[in-house]
Amino acid sequence: MRVQPQMGRALDHFLSLLRDGEFATRERARLWAGGFLIAFAAAILFMAVTAQGLSDFKHRPLGTDFSDVYAAGTLVLDGAPSAAYDPARHYEQERAIFGLDTPYYGWHYPPFFLLVAGVLAFLPYLSALILWQAAGLALYAAALGALLRRAPEIARDRLWLLCAVGFPAVFVNLTHGQNGFITAALFAGALAFLDKRPVVAGILFGLLAYKPQFAILIPLVLAVTARWRSFAAAAGTVAALALIATLAFGADVWNAFLASTDFSRTEVLEQGGTGFEKIQSLFAVVRLLGGSVGAAYAAQAAATLGTAVSLAVLWRSQASTECKGASLCLGALLATPYCLDYDMMLLAPAIALLAIDGRGRGFLPYERTALAALWLVPIAARGVAGAIHVPLGLTAMAFGFALVLHRGLSADRATAAVI
Repeated sequence: MRVQPQMGRALDHFLSLLRDGEFATRERARLWAGGFLIAFAAAILFMAVTAQGLSDFKHRPLGTDFSDVYAAGTLVLDGAPSAAYDPARHYEQERAIFGLDTPYYGWHYPPFFLLVAGVLAFLPYLSALILWQAAGLALYAAALGALLRRAPEIARDRLWLLCAVGFPAVFVNLTHGQNGFITAALFAGALAFLDKRPVVAGILFGLLAYKPQFAILIPLVLAVTARWRSFAAAAGTVAALALIATLAFGADVWNAFLASTDFSRTEVLEQGGTGFEKIQSLFAVVRLLGGSVGAAYAAQAAATLGTAVSLAVLWRSQASTECKGASLCLGALLATPYCLDYDMMLLAPAIALLAIDGRGRGFLPYERTALAALWLVPIAARGVAGAIHVPLGLTAMAFGFALVLHRGLSADRATAAVI
């Protein structure tokens, strides 16, 4: 008979911990970030020691996804940039570089990203991979540092850097040779400069066209807040990139790119060539659970529309700049059907902005827990979805987005009441 009261007290205590987030202490943050950083270093050392030439012990290229960037770059140097958009020719190039057992890693980027790939291909593969990752990590840290300057007491505390580098998405990004560092750096840098240097912010937003699925909501928030200088700078940057790519590779490269989008849509997204457990979107969850392609598109369309409307309302409100910036980072991840676990690097600026706002105005219930969940989830999202079909990544991001909206709009209502 005593079991039920004891279980009730234990449940109440657990819910209290989640509500107050008292477990998320400074000491635990240092311990977890430091522990992950050591584990990351050990895992990367293991991959290096067990490598066989340019491939790991599973015959995958070191840096896996970076192999498609490098192969595309070599095609540029060979004078055949359009061939990067032909899966058969691109795969042939990958096999020529990494061996016949190499899995296929597709090239899905707009033509202006071929400029970066071509420059990297001047280097030997391992040198290019190290440069790519080191430069991306440095840009990410620098942009996050610029974002944190609005809270000098946090910026002076080097714990933020340990948490930023020990962030689990960093390891996911490093092992995949991916560009999440660049995406996070561009968002963080643009948000850091948006109010004081709108043209610079617009240029940084425009550069996100290299991965356009994360930029679809940016014109909306710039337009609804009448940030026309940033809007024009972003549009001009995209136009300039397109012109440079056309002059460098010819107009035919755009035809090849557009033709390749059918393969990307059907094979990679709709049929799950990437693996639905790796994609952290509502579209992928529906497909992972056995839903049809049509149902997945309908669910994602509703999520994208809801996210867009929520962002428009929040950005037009009196919510803090930090809430608005965090909502854009989270909204960008929720609005696209193609968001992988390494793309969750974009959670870093969202976490930083929410930490600034919470430090300044106090945390509301469950916000500390949400920050901890967003920080931890990239390391577990893929494995949990693959093992038991639970969308841990999407759930954490949606919960975080809902809390940001609540925080921002609650502050807006409080301001209105005072006025």
